[in-house]
Amino acid sequence: QLQLVESGGGLVQPGGSLRLSCTASGFTLDYYTIGWFRQAPGKEREGVSCISGSGGSTNYADSVKGRFTISRDNAKNTVYLQMNSLKPEDTAVYYCAERERPGSTCSPAEFGSWGQGTQVTVSS
Repeated sequence: QLQLVESGGGLVQPGGSLRLSCTASGFTLDYYTIGWFRQAPGKEREGVSCISGSGGSTNYADSVKGRFTISRDNAKNTVYLQMNSLKPEDTAVYYCAERERPGSTCSPAEFGSWGQGTQVTVSS
């Protein structure tokens, strides 16, 4: 059974950092595009960052460019999202999801299996 599990969320002060992990079970991530998405209360789910199966192509939302970095370790079947210089507006539940179609475009509607999400709260 294909499953994705997110971890690494928590409470952090503005300007702080967190690293989220998305670990797959039931399949190998190697050939899948993986995306990180977030949803804040009362808002639609939005794409944060996506990475191609090889890791050679990445995509970032304008709001996180220069602060977030997506990477993957296919040997560990895990994709990471390093989040630096966090802002209160980054507060949301963060999800990872998979897509078989190659590339790094980041529209939520294109993705299939989703994890359960991990809460990120940026507050002083």
